[in-house]
Amino acid sequence: MDAVTLSLPPVPVRTVSASASTSYSVPVSSSWSAAARQRLWSLRTRPRFRNHSSAVPQLTVTCGAGVAEINESQFKETVLEANRPVLVEFVATWCGPCRLISPAMESLAKEYEDRLIVVKIDHDANPRLIEEYKVYGLPTLILFKNGEEVPESRREGAITKSKLKVYVDDLLKSISVS
Repeated sequence: MDAVTLSLPPVPVRTVSASASTSYSVPVSSSWSAAARQRLWSLRTRPRFRNHSSAVPQLTVTCGAGVAEINESQFKETVLEANRPVLVEFVATWCGPCRLISPAMESLAKEYEDRLIVVKIDHDANPRLIEEYKVYGLPTLILFKNGEEVPESRREGAITKSKLKVYVDDLLKSISVS
């Protein structure tokens, strides 16, 4: 039996460090197949992502003019002793759905400012309130009137702006606030 000799094209070698550029050059031999050249070309044109820092970005749930962020020490005065109904939103900085509904809550607070107070409470910074009101999912919305939680007002999870308006309108009708 005769020995068979294979001739393979040179193998590209690439060493990349965390801060090094990912661009590289590979000599393309004419003996490469069209499929091999296509694969190489797709690698050259594929978007490259660089990680310049290992720091995790800090995300926050911001409050605009219509929504006030309160804490445990302000809860009694702002929510329980309020002369209007208060919609409380329990949120967290790490909660994606909380950030998702934040613009809708801002809009709602501005639109209903004459009939309703809207506040946010940070889940992580206020563990006593989280335990007292048994907040299990985020975001959680609870309506308070005359210092009491309105029955059937609790809602968990993200909600669209239109459904949020229907939710609030139905709650305000149920407690006779027009």
